[in-house]
Amino acid sequence: MPAAPRQHAPSDAYDLLVIGGGINGTGIARDAAGRGLSVLLAERGDLAGFTSSSSTKLIHGGLRYLEYYEFRLVREALAERERLLRQAPHVIWPLRFVLPHDEGLRPAWMLRLGLFLYDHLARLRTLPGSKSVDLRTSPYGAPLQKRLTKGFVYSDCWVEDSRLVVLNAMDARERGATVLTRTGVVSARREGEGWVATLRDERTGTERTIRAKAVVNAAGPWVSATLGGTLGINSRAAVRLIKGSHIVVKRLFPGDQAYILQQPDKRIIFAIPYERDFTLIGTTDVPYDGEPGPVSISPEETDYLCGCINRSFDTRITPADVVWSYSGVRPLYDDAAENASAVTRDYVLDVEDQGGKAAVLSVFGGKITTYRRLAEHAIEKLKPFFPGLKPAWTGDAVLPGGAMPDADFDQFLAKLQAEKPFLPAETARRLARAYGTKAREIVGTAQSMADLGEAFDGGLTAAEVDYLRVAEWAVTAEDILWRRSKLGLRTSPESAARLSAYLDRRAEAA
Repeated sequence: MPAAPRQHAPSDAYDLLVIGGGINGTGIARDAAGRGLSVLLAERGDLAGFTSSSSTKLIHGGLRYLEYYEFRLVREALAERERLLRQAPHVIWPLRFVLPHDEGLRPAWMLRLGLFLYDHLARLRTLPGSKSVDLRTSPYGAPLQKRLTKGFVYSDCWVEDSRLVVLNAMDARERGATVLTRTGVVSARREGEGWVATLRDERTGTERTIRAKAVVNAAGPWVSATLGGTLGINSRAAVRLIKGSHIVVKRLFPGDQAYILQQPDKRIIFAIPYERDFTLIGTTDVPYDGEPGPVSISPEETDYLCGCINRSFDTRITPADVVWSYSGVRPLYDDAAENASAVTRDYVLDVEDQGGKAAVLSVFGGKITTYRRLAEHAIEKLKPFFPGLKPAWTGDAVLPGGAMPDADFDQFLAKLQAEKPFLPAETARRLARAYGTKAREIVGTAQSMADLGEAFDGGLTAAEVDYLRVAEWAVTAEDILWRRSKLGLRTSPESAARLSAYLDRRAEAA
């Protein structure tokens, strides 16, 4: 059993109450805790339970945002791409993207110009720049239809999105924050110079009251509802909900490269190597006006994504080829754009206070790539309410598991395999990718796979499950199979049922 993380004594008084356990909420909690504030983060479900686990899983500058003249956003995102690659080399790594030129769509000169800007907007660049490629002779062109003869190649990064959220929550806890999952904020009201909030444990129904000097509303798609309902404040900013859906099919092409495909409707679609044996395809951009809870892909979205692949690849796919799909609702700042794809991905931080006291900061919009900068800006906006706040610090701080010499993942993996030669190669790589240097806490003193306890599908063991329960707030089989990992793609119903039973036994024994 792994050692329990450092716990902090429960309190009923905090500097900051953060509502929402997605990437923005955990990022803000981490930054604030590291600056000396006492922080409580409340998430009514699991960490990254909705939007933050349903992204296209890219750390990227946003090449297509150049079309909308979002130069500041792209420059900031490219700078963050470089930082995050150093801070979390286990869950973030480089990808080369192939952009075929499709006659009748964006002209080649426009693509070249966009990539030139993309290469040069970043102040620091360690990834390879863009280049032209002859798809008739390059291996990159082999999976594509023969009508696509020329294209471009450029660099961006992949991210395990839900794991990035958990890493921020873990670091926040290490720096003194209290992180409560399955805990909803029932109500909050201003009282004196701060806030009084009622929290409810969603599993037991138990309620408790806490006080906070300020509130951060990082509720994602629920940001407006939280402002108007939970906090009783009329919002000065509006959120626009956009549903994005992805499909996963069996691997469509060899190699580690991804493809970015132009579409006749001006959208772009990614086809990305996924979990070794699959290809991830997305995303759609559909206006959404329903409840921002669990959502699923529509038949029309599935047909659209299949059609995008069939326009460019030799291998054709149909909805019957989809092995998994996921959808999420993105809470974008409403800038009145007519086209859902054109709505800004930039963020807006709205602060409302009462005579310089009892502030609430609400987060509208944003993208996973710029979450760290968003958090830094958020705390800067709260600075007037917290005199003596420590300076910004997250720009050079590695995330849990990321402290590898020279941020060299391959070197770390080789060392882990040498230390624990009994680990199957694929299991060692998966553990290293998911947990980085913290993989050693899972393997511990084990000298064989049997020492890691009960085995589940995909190389999951009881030792890993126990670590996830104790260190990463995992409660259900879904938490483990679909957010802490993607082992759900390789897990039979029987194994999932055994995992649920194991978790129940552990919960009863706790």
